[in-house]
Amino acid sequence: MTGAERHTDSNAMADGLERLWTPHRMTYISGDDRPDEGYEKPSGCPFCRAPQAPPEESLVVARGERVYAVLNLYPYNPGHLLVCPYRHVADYTELDEAETAELAAFTQTAMRVVRKVSNAHGFNLGMNQGGVAGAGIAAHLHQHVVPRWGGDANFMPVIGRTKVLPQLLGDTRELFARAWPS
Repeated sequence: MTGAERHTDSNAMADGLERLWTPHRMTYISGDDRPDEGYEKPSGCPFCRAPQAPPEESLVVARGERVYAVLNLYPYNPGHLLVCPYRHVADYTELDEAETAELAAFTQTAMRVVRKVSNAHGFNLGMNQGGVAGAGIAAHLHQHVVPRWGGDANFMPVIGRTKVLPQLLGDTRELFARAWPS
């Protein structure tokens, strides 16, 4: 299996839970893939590097003049997008007027595209400003666009302790990119 593997082990803790192993996430959790100079400098920032990489590699869905939309590599839900300014800026108050307007317009477009492609029932939108507020990469502002469906917080993550993502990120990127208005 690629990405995640199901594993039942008789030597596992006797809690009766089946394990869904996602070892690819360990580099994110441990910070092993964190650049030596950290995320504070554009050279180490994945949000500064993503627009330069091929779309299939970077998961960039759409590009504007001042911002772009990219799939979250570690999504909370299927289709979880991030809207990022190209400029390496940490705080929402540091965006100029044009960046603020395009970020808002891209967020609206992202919601329309996700609704069209996957029939989302609702959304969580937000920015975590600073590490203390939950920002994994606080040095580069990014707006979360998280699609929600009735029942998406079902027993799987709560009782089953498993998050189900029904589609590969590359396939999701392709669907969103095709549906994004030019």
